Amino acid sequence: MTQTTTSSTERLVAGRGIGGFGERHFKYTVLAPAIFILLLIGLFPLVYSLIVSFQRVTMMSADTSFAGFANYAKLFADARLWESLLHTAIFAAIALPLELVLGLAMAQLFLERMPGRQVFVALLVLPTVISPIVAGANWRLMFDHRFGPINQVIGWFMGEPTPILWIINPLTVYPAILICEVWQWTPFMFLILLAALSNVDKSLTEAAEIDGASQWRIFTRIVLPAIWPVMAIAILIRGLDLVRLFDIVWSLTRGGPGTMTETISYYTYVQGFSQFEISYTAAMAFLVVALLTVIVTLALKRMGIAR
Repeated sequence: MTQTTTSSTERLVAGRGIGGFGERHFKYTVLAPAIFILLLIGLFPLVYSLIVSFQRVTMMSADTSFAGFANYAKLFADARLWESLLHTAIFAAIALPLELVLGLAMAQLFLERMPGRQVFVALLVLPTVISPIVAGANWRLMFDHRFGPINQVIGWFMGEPTPILWIINPLTVYPAILICEVWQWTPFMFLILLAALSNVDKSLTEAAEIDGASQWRIFTRIVLPAIWPVMAIAILIRGLDLVRLFDIVWSLTRGGPGTMTETISYYTYVQGFSQFEISYTAAMAFLVVALLTVIVTLALKRMGIAR
């Protein structure tokens, strides 16, 4: 009887050991196909582009011989490339703070309960769900110097027709793009910050009010530190999105007047799909990836998200 019990116990322990091994590796077995597909989709284009960047592939030539660092050396002599990077930085440096401040102000306004709050929030979020191409096309019509409603409204206030060439005049083309960009993506910041503000511990703010703290001091010392992790992620997402700004520029100005509003994404598009400089475009893409990697790493450390 004792031997039978011992053998049964050994089989049970062995079964548990096999089961434990299977349970430990089951999650990897389930995730393996998805990880493989993601690596295939994500890494293959990246590796292929890296290989092409060391070749001389163009529309007229399929020279796949090793070209060394010729394409990368060409990047540093391309003044138009560095101008496009500067334009991108200008757009990001102006649009991102505006979207953050306006989104935070709107979130603070709608934090309290009010009649029709859900309807207003839904209406404010609508621009975000519109395709940027469609948004840019609509704003192009609105900025039209002859029939656009914006010039007509300005003319009513001025008392005479005011044909402002919004997307042609170098003095107004940047404000036109920024207005469209801020209009479309401020609701994104508003929605994220509204969710963050809604989760702030009200007992802390109420205690500070009882102690006589001002609203500004409560916001800067209690509310802002509480929502900072969420705000940092929102800033990072919008910052990366602004770096790849393309749709609105393509719809509104096509990079004009001249090359004044060319962003790095638009210039890459021109080189790749208009000039068909395939290898040079691949080198350009890797330069942007390298710059973004450095910027994101520094931003994460600065924001305290990654140590």
